[in-house]
Amino acid sequence: MSVDVRSDFALKLQLKHVAGHAVDSRVKDALAAVVKHMTSGRSSYRGGRALITLLKDVRSTAAAVDEWQVVRLIEDSLDYAEGRILRPDFEERYRLFQRSTEPLSSHQDYLARTLSASLAYFMQLGDQYLQQHPGASPSELLTHVEAIARDARYMQQSQERPGRYRILRGSAEVAAWLEQVFHERVDVEDPEDTARRIVMSPDSLAVLAADREGQLLLRAAEVQRRRRGLEVLRMAVEDPEANERDLQRALDGQYWIFGGQFASQAIRRRLVPGDEIDIPLIRGDGALHIVELKRSMSLHGSLVKRHRGCWVPTAEVHDAMSQAVNYLVGLDEHRIRIRDELGIETRRASALVLIGHPSVQPDVAEEDINEALRMLNTHMSRVEAVTYKELVDNAERALSGWR
Repeated sequence: MSVDVRSDFALKLQLKHVAGHAVDSRVKDALAAVVKHMTSGRSSYRGGRALITLLKDVRSTAAAVDEWQVVRLIEDSLDYAEGRILRPDFEERYRLFQRSTEPLSSHQDYLARTLSASLAYFMQLGDQYLQQHPGASPSELLTHVEAIARDARYMQQSQERPGRYRILRGSAEVAAWLEQVFHERVDVEDPEDTARRIVMSPDSLAVLAADREGQLLLRAAEVQRRRRGLEVLRMAVEDPEANERDLQRALDGQYWIFGGQFASQAIRRRLVPGDEIDIPLIRGDGALHIVELKRSMSLHGSLVKRHRGCWVPTAEVHDAMSQAVNYLVGLDEHRIRIRDELGIETRRASALVLIGHPSVQPDVAEEDINEALRMLNTHMSRVEAVTYKELVDNAERALSGWR
């Protein structure tokens, strides 16, 4: 199955930069293997899953010999290859195509003019405010400017004077209320973007404010969105060719599927050097809950086996749960740094392993498979394993009762 992985001259130049920081010969050899793979194509740079695997090999090798600078740089390489860093940012971060005599950024002049205009506007606001409030303190002046800066995010174009724009005071406060409603009461795809569109559209805002049934309409729309997302996930779960990346795409952003105790999905997946969490969720108490994804219908082994007259989980399941335990150990060891830098509590972190589908073992009843996993879960304090089908079925039942 093809994998969208970016491989180009910019990545090659960045890897050359990484090689300049490598010391251990094993790290250098691993980097050379990446470049060799990239340049082995006939007419273009080769990417694919093999490139990601080779980059991860470099990261693991560098971590094993404590070359953490290389680990950090290779994380950028992986983010770029997998599309999490945009090309302009990547090129500018490493100055890949700039001579030493060129300015730091091709946008430097634009940024300078923007900053100058912003400061001039700040001065204008300050003069106006001080004229109206001669005895205002510096703190009051800064508070006034800060409030206007928040409202400026929802600037509207004047209908009476084309080409002119206006900042409506209080827009930010209304948007913050709407975003809070969407976050805490109605799950939408992008609460901030939805709130922005409503606030910047006076007609939509008036309708929402006047319509007592507005929230019911939003909830109905959310039910439809969730049903569409659940159907996409079910198709991926039942696809015999789907791999972990396909399943991750289907689950990304749909943290409601895992239960109502989760408040959000964390953006950053790499919290500990060398480990990348598939789906990091944040519980209502602020603690981290990690989801480790394995294959569903394309699982290489079986889920359960017969042992002394009972069905018990196989090594495939135990290995996956052990991997999740190792992640939790790493999070425990770095919990203070993660809490201080990212505001995520990992001391009480837990993990869920999604693995397999009852259809991979058609000769075993689904109830027997689920029961074997539940028995294992009862003896694990922080990690549990469930099949993808059980997850989808639970989400379907929850959605049917969501009104």
